Amino acid sequence: MKMIVTDLDGTLLRDDKTVSQRTKDALRRCQAAGIKTVFATGRGGSAVNLATAELFDGWVLNNGATAVADGKIVHRCLVPHELARPVLLACHERGYHLSAQLDGIHYTNFPINERWAFIHNFEIVDCQNHAIDAEKLNIDDITPEDAAFVETLLPPQLYLTVSRDRLGQIMHRGATKSSTVAELARLWSVKQEEITAFGDDLNDIDLLRWAGIGVAMGNALPEVRAFANCVTLSNEEDGLAVWVNKALDMSGAVQYTVYREK
Repeated sequence: MKMIVTDLDGTLLRDDKTVSQRTKDALRRCQAAGIKTVFATGRGGSAVNLATAELFDGWVLNNGATAVADGKIVHRCLVPHELARPVLLACHERGYHLSAQLDGIHYTNFPINERWAFIHNFEIVDCQNHAIDAEKLNIDDITPEDAAFVETLLPPQLYLTVSRDRLGQIMHRGATKSSTVAELARLWSVKQEEITAFGDDLNDIDLLRWAGIGVAMGNALPEVRAFANCVTLSNEEDGLAVWVNKALDMSGAVQYTVYREK
């Protein structure tokens, strides 16, 4: 194990959005052992404050649109505004609450801080004039019927994923957690089979499938568990820290350890 990659919400973070002391200590153990630590999240700029940045050598934002290593952007895969504009217009006409994210700013068609109080950097804009290559497009409170409609709008270069809290997220097909973590791995000369990944939600599936070891949290959705090599305890029980500490305590190669049945 030469790199661990963790999702944030429902994985690294407890339900109150804090990182426990046990988890912080486990991450420091990894760093002391020369293991690269990375978080990969659907969040944008807010992630750095939540995750305690000094505990990580790199991070992946907006589901793979941006990768940062040692404090510098090393990879980007944006949604071209020419492709985004017709999608945004059609969704706006249907009454959806929308935003496009770039560098921590939300360009939105509604007062987004009334929905998410922690978002302070936003501009209310006209979708007809959208001219920004975005890391991610967001559609709030999306239903399965809404998602089916949005799918009909997307050109082949874009894809939609929906989180468990019904946030629709549209990214470039080149922007996935696994593909962008692979960029960091190449930068640090880490092999795919030397990477352990942790996650709980649908946007973590591609990463768990790709990593050498994919670990689903105890609170993970059933669909996520199905693609993981093993299952640890929940985020409220510091499942990541439990798995990492046991792996570091073992001699020789890291073995697949199942703490709960899938």
